[in-house]
Amino acid sequence: MNSPVSSTTRRWIEKWVSAIGLISVLALGLVAASTSCQAAGPAGKTDYQRARFDPIHFKPAIEKATDQQCLACHAEVLKPSVRSTSIAGVKANEAKAWYQDVSTYQGAQDTFHRRHLTTEYATKVMQMRCTTCHEGSSPRDEAPNTSADNQNVALTLRKMVNPETSCLKCHGKMDHEIMGLPGPWNEVKATFQNNCLLCHSGIRTNRHQVNYLRADEIETLGAKDGNVCFGCHGGRSWYRIAYPYTRHPWEGMSPDTPDWAKKRPTETDVRFLNSVLQQGKTK
Repeated sequence: MNSPVSSTTRRWIEKWVSAIGLISVLALGLVAASTSCQAAGPAGKTDYQRARFDPIHFKPAIEKATDQQCLACHAEVLKPSVRSTSIAGVKANEAKAWYQDVSTYQGAQDTFHRRHLTTEYATKVMQMRCTTCHEGSSPRDEAPNTSADNQNVALTLRKMVNPETSCLKCHGKMDHEIMGLPGPWNEVKATFQNNCLLCHSGIRTNRHQVNYLRADEIETLGAKDGNVCFGCHGGRSWYRIAYPYTRHPWEGMSPDTPDWAKKRPTETDVRFLNSVLQQGKTK
């Protein structure tokens, strides 16, 4: 037969049970507070991990994202942050970057996003926005069909943008063969007085009518300097292939389509039409 528990022992047990209960409540409170802090962060801001999966980084929300919204978290991309000296010891003021080889670029080296969004020449001939190139990507692994929630999703493997529909437009090679030129432009431009409009004043005249370019300014500058045209049509090529530009009908266009152009689109992608309301303008 078990011996009865003394009143003193009972009181000690009750105190321990109460203490354990209080500790449990405090612990749960701390966990809840910690979770809340992680979710909200300082001053109500979302923490990094949750921010990566914010709906604005995915379609359809990103299609209406403004530059102001993007730069609220990514402002560093527009800061002048070029190294004065490379890791290998090369000084920036003693070497030329590849994009400085075209005469339309003036001044010192600058960062990638600034060259596309804020430099003097960029704002003169372009009106690009964050969503001109960025259409959303999955931070999980940036690869399609690797999990149950990204089946049949248009993701470009390991890239934040799809270069085939963005970068290649202005950084592909000049396809001089289909243009009927006797050689690459940098070899034959003197023959044509470095003037693209000797031919293009009457050929493919319906051009540059997209909402990320300033067509009128490009035409004006291009009439004065062939490098304005060449800069985006082979002069700053990253790739060894050419972009298959849309063939908009123009006055005097032949009714016969050459073989190389039979698969070319004849209308601009809807999101780049000038008539489409653009949400991404910096405020």
